[in-house]
Amino acid sequence: MRFALTMITRAVLGTALFLLVAAGMAGRAMGDTKADQALIEAAGRGDGIAVRRLIAEGASVRARDGQGRTALLAATHAPPGVGTEAARLLIAAGADVNAKDAIQDSPYLYAAAEGRNDILRMTLAAGADLQSTNRYGGTGLIPAAHHGHPETVRILLRTAIDKDHVNKLGWTALLEAIVLGDGGPVHTEIVRDLVRSGASVTIADREGVSPLAHARRRGYAAIVAILETAGAR
Repeated sequence: MRFALTMITRAVLGTALFLLVAAGMAGRAMGDTKADQALIEAAGRGDGIAVRRLIAEGASVRARDGQGRTALLAATHAPPGVGTEAARLLIAAGADVNAKDAIQDSPYLYAAAEGRNDILRMTLAAGADLQSTNRYGGTGLIPAAHHGHPETVRILLRTAIDKDHVNKLGWTALLEAIVLGDGGPVHTEIVRDLVRSGASVTIADREGVSPLAHARRRGYAAIVAILETAGAR
């Protein structure tokens, strides 16, 4: 009987100890979560001082918010130039430049799409996956061409990125620059750079419409001239 009571007592004490340890771990996890979310919020504001402090205090650069965004992606979402220092600190602390959120954006892909060139250069130096694609199945080059970011396009063209990748819409970067561009000086410059870099001028869309045909339909004379000079038909 005494033995049984001793065993029960030990079991109760063991359970109590386990619960105390678990409660302590939960408390620490809750604290860590608050710090992690504070890091994401600070990065989104471009608050480099707070980002540096929170990293030093142990906030995780791998944590995500309700949208699946890491602190680095939040920094990339900040207005141009605002999140640059925060991004630098996060990348130096080991943030993943290829970590995607709920809509398949990563720091690298978003920086490319939105022309955040300082952050783009940092993500490339930190091992950006040039083959990664967004929710439309496009590489970083395709939205950069579509959104009219010529310097971004040139940065990417200096890498090993696939210039002729076709996205889920059936478009290459060249096709998007024409179909979704406005035919003005910026998109004309992008078309010129793509063609000079060796992008194919013959890959047609799903309906078999070529880049040249699209440009002619829209009356983009300068782009038509570039394509014709490159041998497009």
